[in-house]
Amino acid sequence: MLLGVPGLKRSSISIAVVVAVSIILVSCGSYSKPSSYQQGGSHLKFRAFVSNPLQPSSFGPTPVLNVVDASKDVLSFSTVSLASSSPQPGLMAVFPNKKFTLVFGASNNSITVVSNAQEAVSQSAPIPLPASTESMFVWIDNLTAYAAVPNAPVTGQPLGAVEVLNLSAGIISAKLPVPGAHYIVQSHNGNRILVLGDNSDVVTIIAPSLIGTSMNPLTPVCCFDHPVWGVFSSDDTTAYILNCGPECGGPVGTPASITVLDMNTNTAGTTVPVDGATIGLLSGSTLYVAGTPPGTACGSGTAATSCGTLSVVDVSSMTVTNTNPIIITDGYHNRMEMGAMGQIFIGARNCTNINIPPSGSNPGEVRGCLSIFNTTNSNVVIPPDIGDVTGIQPILNRSVVYVVENGELRIYDTTIDKLQSKQIDIIGQAIDVKLVDF
Repeated sequence: MLLGVPGLKRSSISIAVVVAVSIILVSCGSYSKPSSYQQGGSHLKFRAFVSNPLQPSSFGPTPVLNVVDASKDVLSFSTVSLASSSPQPGLMAVFPNKKFTLVFGASNNSITVVSNAQEAVSQSAPIPLPASTESMFVWIDNLTAYAAVPNAPVTGQPLGAVEVLNLSAGIISAKLPVPGAHYIVQSHNGNRILVLGDNSDVVTIIAPSLIGTSMNPLTPVCCFDHPVWGVFSSDDTTAYILNCGPECGGPVGTPASITVLDMNTNTAGTTVPVDGATIGLLSGSTLYVAGTPPGTACGSGTAATSCGTLSVVDVSSMTVTNTNPIIITDGYHNRMEMGAMGQIFIGARNCTNINIPPSGSNPGEVRGCLSIFNTTNSNVVIPPDIGDVTGIQPILNRSVVYVVENGELRIYDTTIDKLQSKQIDIIGQAIDVKLVDF
């Protein structure tokens, strides 16, 4: 595996190494396809896609989606080629019906539609966005997608918009101007979409049914403190807005918080302070919220001097139930998923990486941007890996979670909260991972 710095981490030296490795693999025949291989797909029934802009080939690094047998943790020889549409594939979003997958290409700010069944690009050309996005999803109709583009130009207004994509036509069908639109979250029933930005005190609510009509589909709601994420209740009548506060430039001395947003009246209600709040997950009546309050110490047992926190909130009473801070790694937390055994996998970017080799009686320490919180016993595990976490995917009906950290795909066994013995070597650079079958 080729190592590097977090994020888009391949330097010109790393690319040269990838080219050399690819030539060796091809010339030695170790990357040849078995006789049972059939052109046109992996023919697997339960798959995960891994976006990889640096897959080695005889022509040099090439952008692909690697295909993984998610039932056996085996890498397929089949890949989805993106060379003609998405030179730098990264963020992905899967259709609700699992028939297609959206792939965002960072180098050309475009979205490619991939047929999951055919394992091939399904459009003649990608859909161009006006700038970069890191938050997108496919709506419940399996025909429309939404992407938050914080630097989208809007005539006569500040930068920022939500781009509405007609996926069947392969075009942007509407531009909804929302200054600084950075993150979008849809309700379970798809009737409402929350738009949030880093430097705002407003949450904008989109009513998809009003797009294209004479009525304004946008409803701004005030007043928040740098709201960056939202979590809907199971019945979609309430949204819990995560106010990033001082971590995102809010007033010093004012803590991060959770604000109740009534989706029937579009009004803000009760606000509860928490340690940090940039990503959250609701399980029953318990809301788990992670963030990095400025100046949070880690305590003993680590060389890290800055840490993040996890708060546990009972939404039925809107009270924080953990009496002491739950310490996790620092960084900007933007990934959170629940594993099969009640573990919450929390990923961040730009965290404090610790990589101290063993020396004498000192066992050393390795830690990066991943934390695992066990909801049954409240234990926190910091796995010995460095780097940004750019993808987390629990595997259905298995005690396994796929995590992309520092460009590598890692497979965690949730029965032990550690890496399982069987791992997959993605040659190149893994960025995102998504399960594409039911």
